[in-house]
Amino acid sequence: MTQSQLIAQIKKKQSFLCVGLDADLDKLPRHIAEGPEPLFHFCRKIIDATAPFAVAYKPNIAFFEAYGIEGWQALEKTISYLNTNYPEVFTIADAKRGDIGNTATRYAKAFFEQLAFDAITVAPYMGKDSVEPFLAFENNYTILLALTSNQGAQDFQYHTQDGERLFETVLQRSQSWSGAKERLFYVVGATQAEALTDIRKQVPNAFLLVPGVGAQGGSLDAVAHYGLNDQCGLLVNSSRGIIYASQGEDFESAAKDAAEELQLQMKKWLTKKGIF
Repeated sequence: MTQSQLIAQIKKKQSFLCVGLDADLDKLPRHIAEGPEPLFHFCRKIIDATAPFAVAYKPNIAFFEAYGIEGWQALEKTISYLNTNYPEVFTIADAKRGDIGNTATRYAKAFFEQLAFDAITVAPYMGKDSVEPFLAFENNYTILLALTSNQGAQDFQYHTQDGERLFETVLQRSQSWSGAKERLFYVVGATQAEALTDIRKQVPNAFLLVPGVGAQGGSLDAVAHYGLNDQCGLLVNSSRGIIYASQGEDFESAAKDAAEELQLQMKKWLTKKGIF
């Protein structure tokens, strides 16, 4: 999927919603958890319920890896289902990989070629040669962790040297890497919404993946206010607030309602910014 195709979907659906698929057997509705292939069937039903309102899906790879081969098979079936039935949506492997040279290339091949994801999240700590192998894949996107919402973000990301915070250094230096201009997105946590003003000064045109709206306490209005650019430039992720809106037999309709509620808020912001 190209960025222009992603922007076209945002305009068509009047939404910049990404649904996070954090499938946890302990939280699934009982009738799903006790049935065959529970992880895949749960994800499939969530996808079908929310597809009219979402432009992207983000399976959290750890939630599949935790269940061994059965979890990995569920991941394969989930991404295959998305690519077959909803080829217009943007797919993100939330894997947070980060290693150098041939290892990074093998991670990229696994998620881009074998599983056929559009994008993958990557940690920047090991620098340029741990990220450029992902950027070398011309038809895919790398989403670099920049500023996160967790409490530990204060440990490193705000460390200041010569007046520049570390996350700003990541933004600035990463733009010079091969393929960055065309294929590099960034992760910015929703609870860091006010920092989006400074981030947009550094990367005015880049897409930002913003997790943390809903159950984690992030404000969609704040994120949209500070983060939207003239092409939208945002993918706002909600996971628990949608997929676990109900843990009963009505979980599909509850997920649909939660996704639609966010989409309606997004539509207002897209209209306000004149992006249609």
